[in-house]
Amino acid sequence: IKISLPETKAKYLKIRALPKTVYFNFKYFNFWEAIKLPVFVSHTVLLKKSEGKVTIKNPSRFGVRIGFGNVGIFDRYRSRSIWENSGHVVFTGNAEIGHGSKFAVEGLLEIGDNFAITAESAIVCHEYIKIGDDVLMSWDNLIMDTDFHKIRNGQGEVINHNRPVMIGNNVWVGCRCTILKGTIINDGNVIAAGSVVSGKQISQNAIIGGNPLKVMRNNISWSMD
Repeated sequence: IKISLPETKAKYLKIRALPKTVYFNFKYFNFWEAIKLPVFVSHTVLLKKSEGKVTIKNPSRFGVRIGFGNVGIFDRYRSRSIWENSGHVVFTGNAEIGHGSKFAVEGLLEIGDNFAITAESAIVCHEYIKIGDDVLMSWDNLIMDTDFHKIRNGQGEVINHNRPVMIGNNVWVGCRCTILKGTIINDGNVIAAGSVVSGKQISQNAIIGGNPLKVMRNNISWSMD
């Protein structure tokens, strides 16, 4: 029986993932949920803050995978993901969070079924971010619902409060996009690479892109195939 080098590496990475996988599952779930190992965590993931809550509404073995994947332009063996959670992360179903991706959650982050980040993207949730089903994020993206630092007017009043981010179903976010607080993206949209997105996007089934943002084409469809 011959075993190829890629198969050997894959088995090696699975074995190395077991300690963090076991820790993560028993940290966030009760015993009977945890022994099913619904979350698979790569050894390259930095568990910077494993607090708060994690809920999986439709769990399956290894249905949520953190820190894996293989995008050709990155070195997946040296690409480190970061998990920093003191809030509540809700997974509706399966999710693939690619290597080098970072989650910093203080509020409520809801992620729909069949969610995927290819690699090297970040989600910063201070209050509320909701992502629908069948959403694909490419690499080097940033989603955040906060400005981090407070800006005040002449009367000392804060004028840049956190605002939710809402991403609909069947949305594809191209590489190197920034999605800012207050963004609403409707179902079926494609966000072109390099775009900066803020405010409500009323179009559906459209390609939206640029900075400033504009509708580039209407009546489109896409799939993960």
